[in-house]
Amino acid sequence: TIKNNFPVTGMSCAACAASVESMLNNQPGVVAATVNFAASSVWVEYQTGETNPSKFREALQSVGYDLLFDENEMSKQEEIKQHESVILKRKTLFAGLFALPVFLIGMFAMNMPYANWIMLVLATPVVFWFGRGFFITAWKQLKHGKTNMDTLVALSTGIAYFFSLFN
Repeated sequence: TIKNNFPVTGMSCAACAASVESMLNNQPGVVAATVNFAASSVWVEYQTGETNPSKFREALQSVGYDLLFDENEMSKQEEIKQHESVILKRKTLFAGLFALPVFLIGMFAMNMPYANWIMLVLATPVVFWFGRGFFITAWKQLKHGKTNMDTLVALSTGIAYFFSLFN
């Protein structure tokens, strides 16, 4: 058997770490897998004749995570995190710009003509464009019978959005 440490991307909570660990421990040829959420990595002990890191990656990608095992990928891990951080900041800024008028109208100008339609137009991209990552990851988790914080966020915002449409 071989024991290797691999960086994992896409984990955002302890449930994500448990999901990664569970997926890898259920792979044929894996003796043991232990996730370190704080370090975004996983130690995997496996039998080389039965499995390999590319199979681990395939399993993790099916639930919304990624495993880095190529030297080029590992060296780019910090660059990937930096890029994801920039994208997240940009999405948060634009989502806030759309959400602020919804808040102001909802709190102070509900009697304004077409207030509900304006809020609908502004809230829809916040939920389904800027928040689409939550829905995508929740769907991938659901296909494998698993849940994480993305499932909670997708479910709660989706219910709130559709409830407000019909209320």
